[in-house]
Amino acid sequence: MTLGLTPALLLAAIFLCRSILGLNYAPDLPEDARLNFTGLATKYGLPCEEHDVTTEDGYILKLFHIPGNKTRPVLLMHGIIDSADTLMIRGNTSMVMALSTAGYDVWVGNKRGNRYSRKHRTLDPDIDKQFWDFSFHEIALYDLPATIDHILNNTGQPSLSAIGHSQGNTIFYVLGSMRPEYNDKIKILIALAPVCYLHHLKPPSRHVVEAWPFVDELLSLAGTEEVFGEQTLEIHILKTVCTQKGSYEICAKRFLLALAGMDPEELEPEFLPVVMSHYPSGTSRKGGTHLLQQGLKKSFAQMDYGVEKNLVVYNSVSPPSYDLGKVTMRAALIAAANDGMSALADVKLLRARLPNVVEYQVLERSRCNHLDYVWGRRMAKYLLPHVFSLLERFGG
Repeated sequence: MTLGLTPALLLAAIFLCRSILGLNYAPDLPEDARLNFTGLATKYGLPCEEHDVTTEDGYILKLFHIPGNKTRPVLLMHGIIDSADTLMIRGNTSMVMALSTAGYDVWVGNKRGNRYSRKHRTLDPDIDKQFWDFSFHEIALYDLPATIDHILNNTGQPSLSAIGHSQGNTIFYVLGSMRPEYNDKIKILIALAPVCYLHHLKPPSRHVVEAWPFVDELLSLAGTEEVFGEQTLEIHILKTVCTQKGSYEICAKRFLLALAGMDPEELEPEFLPVVMSHYPSGTSRKGGTHLLQQGLKKSFAQMDYGVEKNLVVYNSVSPPSYDLGKVTMRAALIAAANDGMSALADVKLLRARLPNVVEYQVLERSRCNHLDYVWGRRMAKYLLPHVFSLLERFGG
């Protein structure tokens, strides 16, 4: 939903914004900014299949497949307001390209609610608020198992390797805790910028966590359940502004890099329009609330609905914590000292509580931030050697 605006009013608001600011969205964008995942893969010479995966609770997810050696399937999962595009937009130097070139059978997932997964068997995301009643909990319980099983059924393999970025790792911890039978289906989880605990965030990321309850209340009052979606007014405006020449200072340095960690060397001005044409890609208000509760409450627990509803849902005044002791899949944690969203102290806390951490790495490049794992222009130098070493040792 878009703050209660009808399509006509939404278009009028966008037109007015463009007229006042003298801006046009996508006037001279580079080709990669205009292409979707399949278009990018095709441009860079990769065969790409599109699979629809239906979850137990009716969501229809888009899963991209770059065929390779079926005995070496690898699943890539993106972060909270992202999509599969994030792993392909660097083209020839992207992680998808690197894995495919090395012969892996590459599968790139999409979580419910993003640009590729706004579908359901019975619910309309533009009409039914129930569509947006999810957080990373439901993604872990339904999206991830359906995706994993689809891949294993197609490859005939009993297990796969996984690479997650940011909240793309959180869902594996929840899956291993709540559905422990899936631990045996993961050969190795390579966790890039692991997000679980948010105890040690620094400004401005900490300020976002602290301000979210107020923002959440405003969104609730406005009837807004979809946030950062491509069809929302605020994202139309953001993409209009941030794809213009001269927008780097505001959009990159004061927005993306301020939160992720300052590292402009890896996100050059010429690449920003490509990034902002694909990102953000949308999620639910509830998803943002649940994630940021982990920082506010210094916990890793299920959604806190307040005492009254918690008693109904959990038969307890507080939501139950996820039991990381049940997450027995092999996990490799790759962190960065300059990560503004995944602090080293929080990653070390996660490391201490997961029972099967096979490797813990802090990237040698001291300025690596939260986004360099997927968008960094030189990731082949400072990141991919670690990824391939882990896949060769544990991925079979």
